[in-house]
Amino acid sequence: MRFSLLSHHLALAAVLCVSASCFAQEQGDQPPQGTPPAAAKDAPKDAKDKPSFPALPRDAHVEQSITVDGKPLKYTVTVGTLPVRNADGKVAGQVVFTSYTVPGADRPVTFALNGGPGAASVYLNFGAIGPKRVPFGEDNSSPSDTPTLVDNPGTWLDFTDLVFIDPIGTGFSRSEVSEAESKKLFYAPTADVNYLSRIIYDWLLKNGRMMSRKYLVGESYGGFRGPRITRYLQTQLGVGLNGVVLVSPYLNPSITDNGDLSPLPWIVTMPSMAAANLERQGKLTSASMKDVMDYAEGEYATDLIRGSSDPGTKDRMVAKVTQLTGLDPDFVRAEGGRIEPRVFLREVHRKEGKLGSVYDSNVTALDPFPYNRDQKTSDPILDTIIAPLTQSMVNFVTQTVGWKIDARYNALSSEVGRMWDRAGQDERSGSGTQLRQAVAADPKLHVLIAHGWNDLSCPFMGSVVTVNQIPQATAQRILIHEYPGGHMFYTRPGSQKSLKQDARELFTSH
Repeated sequence: MRFSLLSHHLALAAVLCVSASCFAQEQGDQPPQGTPPAAAKDAPKDAKDKPSFPALPRDAHVEQSITVDGKPLKYTVTVGTLPVRNADGKVAGQVVFTSYTVPGADRPVTFALNGGPGAASVYLNFGAIGPKRVPFGEDNSSPSDTPTLVDNPGTWLDFTDLVFIDPIGTGFSRSEVSEAESKKLFYAPTADVNYLSRIIYDWLLKNGRMMSRKYLVGESYGGFRGPRITRYLQTQLGVGLNGVVLVSPYLNPSITDNGDLSPLPWIVTMPSMAAANLERQGKLTSASMKDVMDYAEGEYATDLIRGSSDPGTKDRMVAKVTQLTGLDPDFVRAEGGRIEPRVFLREVHRKEGKLGSVYDSNVTALDPFPYNRDQKTSDPILDTIIAPLTQSMVNFVTQTVGWKIDARYNALSSEVGRMWDRAGQDERSGSGTQLRQAVAADPKLHVLIAHGWNDLSCPFMGSVVTVNQIPQATAQRILIHEYPGGHMFYTRPGSQKSLKQDARELFTSH
């Protein structure tokens, strides 16, 4: 069994037909000395394949204000670019950022990244922690509704400046080299972390903020990036982060592998199914979820490991999993008490003719192919959020801020997913190693891992199991908090408020 946000994003991105990212390269580059004749012969064709784009606009600024907790807050919005250079110092790409800064001394600064890979930072910006938000990700949402930006009571701007970074190929950020060179420089896990870390360094340098307290927040694959960027900044660029927040992180990609042998895939995913069932009954609490987690880590794990060697395991698992998930007992028995997430998302709402979202199984949409053996449509949440977020961000950048650009905006780019390098083991190894190293290297570094209980794309138990293996001396500075909701639990006002409170506590700790 292998089910992750990353693979789900890639499959859905193609269905959604999200616009391709822009690529360009400086013309006239010569092949390096010592280039073999065949490569030199191919160079003109490569150059011919590089489209030319006009220069991106200069940085643009606008002054705005909101009221947070009854107090007015004035801030400056900046939309601008930072170049990415190759080993020869030539510009290979342009990263677009959106920053929100408040006048005042000793203000910390937080850098924010989403995931995918292929997702722009608009989800955290307009959904979670920016000063404006767009309602999205709710049941019965419509992609054709006119989006409206409203003040965000859950913004973190009252205690930190914010810089939202769009990786190359997402948002308006673009490569300016060939596709082959783009894959090497931008579309692989290590290269991705290296250039994004340098972007953080360059922003600090450009804005005179090297001495500010510094934080990082990453969602989903941004949560995979988080520990690696933290470690790279520590050891390669000489920048120490004060704290890290990982939102629904894709922290340990291989944890749901090999469900035929390992109990981990089922231990990780079943509790999120139970959480969704408890929520439907109005019984979802921390106490009720503790009972679920205790069962998953105890009797359920033991019975999974025993398998057919103990004749009573199947009956015990079927009875308990049926109770916890609310599924039909005959179905649970047929599945052997091991419920695949994709199967669950159809089965739990089958009587209604609906599908649940992998990001929050209690957010549903009508199934257009209810009699097909396999799910043939894309995700109920993704289907509804791309349009309002894209329209809102494009209008905000070009009209409100006045950063005039004539280009496509990629909220979720299928092209990045298509070109992403998965040939090696770099991605499969996850970021647990870098998390351990970064926290061990800095005795003041604190990490908050935040999950929605209902999330089946990056289940909260994956982080619980991962952190449980970290030595206590460092693990005590890694907090895991769960909230009602799913992958984007922050779309729920109560969960967003709790996240803000927990983040503020982390910021005050160092």
